[in-house]
Amino acid sequence: MLTVFLAAAATALATGLGALPLLFFRGAGRSALGVANAAAAGVMLAASAGLAWTGGDMGPGRMILGVAAGAAFIVGARRLLAHDHGMTIGALHGDDAVKALLIVAVMTVHSAAEGIAVGGSFGDSATLGVLIAVAVAVHNIPEGLAISLVLVPRGVSVAKAAWWSVFSSLPQPLLAVPAFLFVEAVDPLAPAALGFAGGAMAWMAARELVPEALGQTRAQVVVAVGAASFAVMTAFQVVLL
Repeated sequence: MLTVFLAAAATALATGLGALPLLFFRGAGRSALGVANAAAAGVMLAASAGLAWTGGDMGPGRMILGVAAGAAFIVGARRLLAHDHGMTIGALHGDDAVKALLIVAVMTVHSAAEGIAVGGSFGDSATLGVLIAVAVAVHNIPEGLAISLVLVPRGVSVAKAAWWSVFSSLPQPLLAVPAFLFVEAVDPLAPAALGFAGGAMAWMAARELVPEALGQTRAQVVVAVGAASFAVMTAFQVVLL
């Protein structure tokens, strides 16, 4: 159990590495924020596609139900927060604070599914568990980048963005051990969990980040940056998984 916990904790810490490229970020102008939103959306859409593919192999019906539930979760959360114009999270206020909260919530949900995957793989064998943990850890780096691309251009420091990235992955060590101990019980839930995470991420990208990016920079730039980040993240997932 200690090995499972430590392996999953390492995957969570790896998420913070995604903030490091933002050390070289200069300026938070409107166009730069649009590029950051487009890049984050591309990464999230690619991750969503990967989750849907994996969940569909396990159980397409449960995966589809999970996708619908994940999208509904984000819609409900957005409506709940829409009227709270005075929301403040650190240096962020209003709509920026809402988007920060949503991106962290979405990635936290996603991390829960990954924690179950890590624990379940250790339940199969230690070798498979280590391989999946390494794959998830490397996979978490661009996800930390996606979070940082939303937070840093809006005024959050790189160090705090790294902290929020790690925070979003805390469900991994917390859920990996129960999944390891009760692997037969959690296996049927995996397709729905993956679908839920994918649906939440896809909706967040398509309905929040892309429209905002289009209002901040040229459509050609949004398409080019989004497509490039989508392609890189997809290739990343194919190599790892």
